Amino acid sequence: MIAWRYMNARRAEGGISVMTWISLIGITLAVLALIATLSVRAGFRAEFVDTILGANAHVTVYESGEINAAGALDRRIVEFGAMAERLAAVPGVTRAAPLIRGQVMANAQDANAGIEVYGIAQADLAELPRIADPSTGRGDLARFAEGIAIGSGVARELNVAVGDRVRVISPNGVRTAFGTSPRTKAYEVVYIFTAGRYDIDRTRVYMPFTEAQDFFNKPGAADEIEVMVEAPEAVDAMAPALLEAAGPNALLWTWRDASGAFLRALDIEDNVMFIIMAILVLIASMNIVSGLVMLVKNKGRDIGILRTMGLTEGSVLRVFFICGAFTGIFGTLGGVVLGCLFAIYIDPIFAFVNYLSGGGVWDPQIRGIYAIPAKLNASDVLSAVALSLGLSFVVTIFPARRAARMNPVEALRYE
Repeated sequence: MIAWRYMNARRAEGGISVMTWISLIGITLAVLALIATLSVRAGFRAEFVDTILGANAHVTVYESGEINAAGALDRRIVEFGAMAERLAAVPGVTRAAPLIRGQVMANAQDANAGIEVYGIAQADLAELPRIADPSTGRGDLARFAEGIAIGSGVARELNVAVGDRVRVISPNGVRTAFGTSPRTKAYEVVYIFTAGRYDIDRTRVYMPFTEAQDFFNKPGAADEIEVMVEAPEAVDAMAPALLEAAGPNALLWTWRDASGAFLRALDIEDNVMFIIMAILVLIASMNIVSGLVMLVKNKGRDIGILRTMGLTEGSVLRVFFICGAFTGIFGTLGGVVLGCLFAIYIDPIFAFVNYLSGGGVWDPQIRGIYAIPAKLNASDVLSAVALSLGLSFVVTIFPARRAARMNPVEALRYE
């Protein structure tokens, strides 16, 4: 009761309502910033990992290779069917598909673009969630055997749509008596996909597997085996079984090997951002100390009277601790509400900011993804609440102890 009266006292009565509101708003904004940062951080990680796992192999199996008659390293997999069957039989593997890969040029009208062609069977392509998603794709994937599937970035670069024809040009084409001449062939665009990653949509093209074998002069062979597993996070534990199934000359390249450096950089950035936001919450919590110091100074006479009436040091400490703790609690609750609303409605907020700035705030060529993602995790919210309340309670103890240890004789000496 005493703490509540002190918190609501008017300035003329010696209250500090203005300082209380400043502390409350500061903690609210600090918790909002912390939750917003944690949600965007979690969204970035989830989006990147999802695009990596949804459009790329979890494990790529390829041969160590042999030196052929021309003196070049030949890594083609001749018995790719048998190898794929052995890999698919490994517990935890959902799919093993042979691939042909090659970097060529695409041309349509006067537009050109460098692309990376993936030769894959239609059934295997249909099992890639980020590629065969009907909500983001255009065209008919069932007609894949009649043409090619291209990324939305490639389609934009070449200014083509479903039904148009694209010429694919390879410098290593037909072998003749006078050497190798470039190979050019036109294909109908039957499907346009959006994987969610700019670098994938901008360069990737899928071609039927048998057609890719013919186009890249690799009859009866594959470049690699694409393996999908049930638990991509535990792919390292499956490596020995996969190597045993693939054979003695096989090598593995997991999605962690391909993106591990990037994910580790994200971890470091996450930790640094959390520390910075925690310092921001601490600075906001220090406003409680300023308010309580002023309150203790203004209520010196009240403390002396309460002590002479029999109020113990512990009771006085609780009075001023409650004053500071309530500020931290209400500020934290306000920050949690605003932070959760920010994470939930980040798309319209981002669209509004983009509108105010005239567009171009988010460049997918630099960021890799098309929009700011946000993922609200209960663990992130709880960590923000625990940090804010913990700091608020700790900084409140020191001015509250100063009030509890005030000598009532000194407090009433000049009254």
